[in-house]
Amino acid sequence: MGSTTENSAFRVTRNPWDRRRVPGGSSGGSAAAVAQHQCIAALGSDTGGSIRQPASFCGVVGLKPTFGLLSRHGLMSYASSFDCIGPVTSSVEDAAIVLSVMSKPAQQIDSTVQMALSSLYHEHLPDIERLRTWPLLGRRFAIVKETIGPGVDISVVDRIVTAARDIEKLGGVVDVISCPSFHLGLPAYYILAVSEASSNLARYDNIRFGTADSSRSEDFGDEVKRRILMGSYALSAGHSDSYYKRAQEVFTTEQQHLHSLNMTLYNV
Repeated sequence: MGSTTENSAFRVTRNPWDRRRVPGGSSGGSAAAVAQHQCIAALGSDTGGSIRQPASFCGVVGLKPTFGLLSRHGLMSYASSFDCIGPVTSSVEDAAIVLSVMSKPAQQIDSTVQMALSSLYHEHLPDIERLRTWPLLGRRFAIVKETIGPGVDISVVDRIVTAARDIEKLGGVVDVISCPSFHLGLPAYYILAVSEASSNLARYDNIRFGTADSSRSEDFGDEVKRRILMGSYALSAGHSDSYYKRAQEVFTTEQQHLHSLNMTLYNV
C-alpha cells in the first residue's frame, strides 16, 4: 500500500533512473522492473493510481483498464470497488498485446464483465509510418479545472497545460470543464478504500487464511494495520452512517456528475 513502495513486505524499490528517488507505488516494483529491462511486461494492481503513477515515475506505459474488464482472480483484494489489474510495459503496443491476451473470455473466471472481443486491441493501433500530421484529429479531451486549482504545485499545473497544448498541436480538442464537488472525491475515496480493506483483510485471521504459528500483528505491516483500524472505525456501528454511508453518497453523486459531463461533451 502507498505510493512509494516503502511499506512493501519485499523491502523498498528504487527508481532505476535515479536511485535517490522513489519509483511510485504501489506497483513500483513492476514499473521499475520494466524500466530496467528486467522483463518485457509486468502486472500491477490499481486502486487509486497504483499502476498509472509508478508508470509515470519510471517512464514506462501503465494501463488501468475499465473497471470489470479483467479478472481479479489471484489478487489479494484491497478495495474491491476500485481494484483493477493492468499491464506495465515499455510501449503502447506491448500494453495492447498483453491486454488482448488477458481480456479473452476464457480468462474471465470471476464476476468480471463477460464480453467477447471482436478484434484484438493492438490491431487498432495505426502504424507510425501511416500517422497523419494531426493523429488526434477528431478526438476530444477534458481537464477538470478543479484538479489544477489552488493547492496543486505550479510545476504540475505547467506540465498539464503543456500536455494540453501538445494535444491541440496534434489535432485534438481540449475542453476545460468544471465539477464543483470534485474536491469531495478524495476524502470519500479514502473512507471507502480503508473500509473495504478492513473487510477484505479480515479473512486473514490465521484460521481461514494464513498460518497457525503467527498472528495478524506479525503478518501485516504498520501501514496495513493503520488502514484496517481506520476502516474498522468507519464501519463501526456508531460511525458507519457518518462516514461510510456519506462516502457512498458522494461516490454516487460524483459518478453521475462526471457521466453527465461526459455525455455533454460527447453530444457537442
